[in-house]
Amino acid sequence: MTFVVGLTGGIGSGKSAASKAFAGLGVEVVDTDALAHELSAPGTPGLAAIRTAFGSDLVLQSGELDRASLRKKVFADPSARARLEAVLHPLIVAEARRRMAAWQGPYGVIVVPLLLERGGLAASVDRILVVDCPEAEQVRRAVARSALSEADVRAIMATQFDRSRRLAAADDILDNAGSLDAIAPQVEELDRSYRRLANARRSQP
Repeated sequence: MTFVVGLTGGIGSGKSAASKAFAGLGVEVVDTDALAHELSAPGTPGLAAIRTAFGSDLVLQSGELDRASLRKKVFADPSARARLEAVLHPLIVAEARRRMAAWQGPYGVIVVPLLLERGGLAASVDRILVVDCPEAEQVRRAVARSALSEADVRAIMATQFDRSRRLAAADDILDNAGSLDAIAPQVEELDRSYRRLANARRSQP
């Protein structure tokens, strides 16, 4: 079975940039945030389950999910967040495992923002890579790239492990406190390490 690296980090830490760097080296990547969007698109069982759980008010006239309204609802109400996770996460986990099973390379990367907090896919991961930056920088980046306010970002951060707890759980750390240019050299070094680990495991009797 392919060696699996679980890539995680807080909002605004740079998970997408890191995963793109791995993909640029030919590494197979599954992004669970992208899966969540796919599985809640119009006509999918995921969207039907969300409509059943939350009502039709969260579905726009176009048939698309009103993601902004849903995000506000679930981050303001822990019970609503638990309800959303209960209907969507099993679909995400099943589809992620299906795609991982088709990987052909020596190792692959699965991007899971809540890998440490929710479990789920944690049992499928051989190594945990945390993308890290200071929390103030997380907030700045998240506000700059989205329509979220600082309060919105901090509400999301409150649902995630804090920085020290995340770092304590890491097997590897990618330092993204500086410019994006610093990501590629670190990913290249990690790629070499993961290929060695994957090959070593394959050679075991």
